[in-house]
Amino acid sequence: MTEVRRHRVVVLALTGLLPFELGIPHRIFGRAKDAEGRLLYEILTCALSAGPVRTDADFAVTVEHGPEVLATADTVVVPASYELGPVYEEGRLTDELAAALAYIRPGTRMVSICTGGYVLASAGYLDGRPATTHWSSAEHFQRLFPSVRVDADVLFIDDGDVLTSAGVAAGIDLCLHIVRRDHGTAVANEVARRTVVPPHRDGGQAQFIHRPLPEPQMATTTAARAWALARLHEPIQLRDMAAQESMSVRTFTRRFREEAGVSPGQWITQQRVERARHLLESTDLSVDQVARDAGFGTAQSMRQHLQSALGVPPTVYRRTFRAAAGNN
Repeated sequence: MTEVRRHRVVVLALTGLLPFELGIPHRIFGRAKDAEGRLLYEILTCALSAGPVRTDADFAVTVEHGPEVLATADTVVVPASYELGPVYEEGRLTDELAAALAYIRPGTRMVSICTGGYVLASAGYLDGRPATTHWSSAEHFQRLFPSVRVDADVLFIDDGDVLTSAGVAAGIDLCLHIVRRDHGTAVANEVARRTVVPPHRDGGQAQFIHRPLPEPQMATTTAARAWALARLHEPIQLRDMAAQESMSVRTFTRRFREEAGVSPGQWITQQRVERARHLLESTDLSVDQVARDAGFGTAQSMRQHLQSALGVPPTVYRRTFRAAAGNN
């Protein structure tokens, strides 16, 4: 079996960290394997100094590596901490944190989970770029870093070499997205299955912002979504989706947006894009056939939607991920 150089992910553990978030990169990247069962990532944890790091729980974690290991990273992940001090209060790095980040090589992919984005912003990684963080911190984040284009409605933002996620579990969504981007849908879906989480969650943070809960006796839109997923290759009418829940179109549309964070039409397009991605990666179907099977009808329509959603046309997307799979 040919030895493959594994992509090195270094997780920066800061005082006051959330143990759940610290474990996300290890769980997601650590389960990613190629078709021959070889691990695709190497995950290391470092701290500002090797040794015990206090968490927000009633225990500390012992970290073996100091900040110098950041110099070897291909990707750096900064989880949230509840003790960021001047980083959170003033948007200013401490001398110790600035010295640690100075080890990072230019071009290293930077990733934050939840309020870990404050560290990236304080270090200047987010200047003039789109970013997200936990919805409850978004307004404060925007005031502190006015040059950052904050979007509080999404679960994560991929801006190429800098990626940010919303609160806590959104770190799972972002790490799965990175695996999908690096190695394709099949690898990411297998990680999701082993982790017992959905490979892709619908909607954004809008689902989680405080709002009145629906009455228990009210119906949901779950059945309509399942019905639509089984028919993505067919024309889907809003009235037919509403009929699955015995609702008027108006009520269904309102309820759907409350639950999914997007309109029914936007959701259907998202699902068709995901279906097209899967078919482009995993089959030899022609672009025209993929367009029909995904429900776009024509290759031109699919091309427009993939260009809008992914930034590349179908042929480029397929070539990229087929090449990535072949290099594993």
